[in-house]
Amino acid sequence: MLPAINDVEGAKVPETLPFIIDSHVHIFPDSIFKTIWKWFDEFAWPIRYKLASPDVLSYLLSRGVGHIIALQYAHKPGIARDLNNYMVKLCQKFPGNVTGMATVFPGESACEVILKEAFANGLQGVKLHAHVQCFDMNSKDMDEIYETCSSAQKPLVMHVGREPKSPAYKCDPYLLCDAEKLERVIKNYPKLKVCVPHLGADEFLKYKQLIEKYDNLWLDTTMALSDYLPLKNPIRLDEMRSDRIMYGSDFPNIPYAWDREIKFFEKNRLSDDFIESVLSKNAVNLFHLKSMKNENGCPRISSRESLSEKMLI
Repeated sequence: MLPAINDVEGAKVPETLPFIIDSHVHIFPDSIFKTIWKWFDEFAWPIRYKLASPDVLSYLLSRGVGHIIALQYAHKPGIARDLNNYMVKLCQKFPGNVTGMATVFPGESACEVILKEAFANGLQGVKLHAHVQCFDMNSKDMDEIYETCSSAQKPLVMHVGREPKSPAYKCDPYLLCDAEKLERVIKNYPKLKVCVPHLGADEFLKYKQLIEKYDNLWLDTTMALSDYLPLKNPIRLDEMRSDRIMYGSDFPNIPYAWDREIKFFEKNRLSDDFIESVLSKNAVNLFHLKSMKNENGCPRISSRESLSEKMLI
């Protein structure tokens, strides 16, 4: 069990930063959120922001986050359709500001049908979590998901890094998750776009090497920049491929201030181009947000004359 951190949170995104897209925000129906919070309180860390899903989105948007990629995952077979419908309805309440991702439970019947329905209803990709869903990414059950996402040109956000590990999981992520297994996926499905959260923790070097080799792999920064988890990353962020890294917060399931990792980009000496790529440009490219913004008329958050404004009007 890791401790909470009572760090001071900012009221707004700093004016010095460009438009921010948070590529890793969790939403769930209330009953599932409460179960998740109970699990975290017992086995992981105290969650600081126990908010209902509409409040999760409103909280970040009201503080200057420009766009949100909303994620959820099915922890058992038979609930993915309901979760996807919940996501669709929630995104409709935040037109132009939230992009919802579908989910499915690997191996359940009608995986392809479930995902095609979700895509037809406006969801823009798929979220899976190997630690919770206990799938082997090289199993036959996964092929249907890969093929469906690949043919529909929808990205797959897949937590297949080994950390964080917990004895409370029903499976051992160190047996299921491995960068070499992921490499087989992206080689076998070169048109499939995959994002691995947490910079691939704890296989940081291996994932750095993978994004250098493959154009269909992205990483997000979720919790890896927070200086919270007891993991040592031997690689500086600016040593990684700048067009394949995206900012993500893991909000609201975090034990520290909502903007802890945003402050990382203020404090560290990174180029303007690098910061803008990580905070917005790469997510625009992966999730096809440019056409969505033009179509929906997403309001501008920043007054800066920057890439953000040019793409998001």
